[in-house]
Amino acid sequence: MRTGRGRLLTVMAVLIALGGVIDLLKAISKPLPSGQTMMGLNMPPTGIVALGERHTGSGSGFLGLLMAGILFLYAMGIWQMKRYALPMAWLYVAYVILNVTLFIFRNHLPPAPGAIVFTVVYLAGAVGLTLGTAIALTHRSADLR
Repeated sequence: MRTGRGRLLTVMAVLIALGGVIDLLKAISKPLPSGQTMMGLNMPPTGIVALGERHTGSGSGFLGLLMAGILFLYAMGIWQMKRYALPMAWLYVAYVILNVTLFIFRNHLPPAPGAIVFTVVYLAGAVGLTLGTAIALTHRSADLR
């Protein structure tokens, strides 16, 4: 029985908490309109993405707060090595796969090679990191309190 989280779980707890901060900021800030430029780059519209659809407006605030709360709870569970983090990990893996897959199908990617490369790297990173966290928690299930 190990007492520490280990590097992977520590890093993932921090990254998941940062994801919660981002969702919280999306909930309390005004969305960036479509086509706005920032530092000379044409930026996509901002908003919380849930089930593959980008939400803006009053409903996005609630979704952002909900997702931020879930992510903070999950990050805290990993940080404190709580037993409830294990089912949350596997549910989050399923949610990430579903969310990213639906987003790709519902939103047409620009034909630019950069957009396709970004999508593939983002998908691999999102699924790989969340799946790796769930597997690490599963391997450490005896250490969870």
